[in-house]
Amino acid sequence: MDDFSRSLSLAGASNFRDLGGYAGRDGRIVRWRRIFRSDHLAGLTPQDTHVLAELGLARAVDFRGRVESSALSYALPDVRYYALPIEPTVVQRAKEMAQTGQRMTEPKAVELMQDTYRAFVSDNAAQFAGLFEQLLAEDTPLVFHCTAGKDRTGFAAALILLALGVDRDVVMQDYLLTNGLYRRPESLKSSAPEEVLNVIWRVREDFLQAALQAVDRDHGGVQRYLERRLGMDESARRRLADLYLQPYRV
Repeated sequence: MDDFSRSLSLAGASNFRDLGGYAGRDGRIVRWRRIFRSDHLAGLTPQDTHVLAELGLARAVDFRGRVESSALSYALPDVRYYALPIEPTVVQRAKEMAQTGQRMTEPKAVELMQDTYRAFVSDNAAQFAGLFEQLLAEDTPLVFHCTAGKDRTGFAAALILLALGVDRDVVMQDYLLTNGLYRRPESLKSSAPEEVLNVIWRVREDFLQAALQAVDRDHGGVQRYLERRLGMDESARRRLADLYLQPYRV
């Protein structure tokens, strides 16, 4: 399967895709149809819901902040819902800039996004640890998401794939798929210049790199970060591999 065939065609979600198919620990392949990432699920149609039911989707982990999730709430039949809120600091900082008369420019937007990703590492470890707790609890199909499914969700997806032993370059390629899949809402109103919106509503390699560099610099690398901040010691990583990687070939 090529990269874009991993995307599910849903009318009410534009960035719903499978993390399966990548080569992970000891060359074992990440299992298909077990871990999904998405933008928010509040716009799903009845047909979309039917598609997810056929996948056996059993769990949804929502990283949206409290205002975001209450404004666009959802409930899916037979899907357990878990909220692990990460507040959208980009929106808040943009508002603060406007209130103090500062103009949002493209370089400033890039700096803001990089800072946001670094903050995921230092400020939101508890939420990402909660996601791994869900993954380790059972292997029923799970989707995790935020609003656009690109930043909070993108870093979470990177952590999962890295914990499963997927090569960092492949992880980056998966992250960048958002730019070909996510549809910015047509109803979105903003006075910001288009070049600024293209920073805020897309993903860039330097965004995820900012987070991974913080992991390396401040925590001694991904494995130490997983173990010391997210509770993913070697035993937990082996269990994660047993649940979400295909068995060894004999």
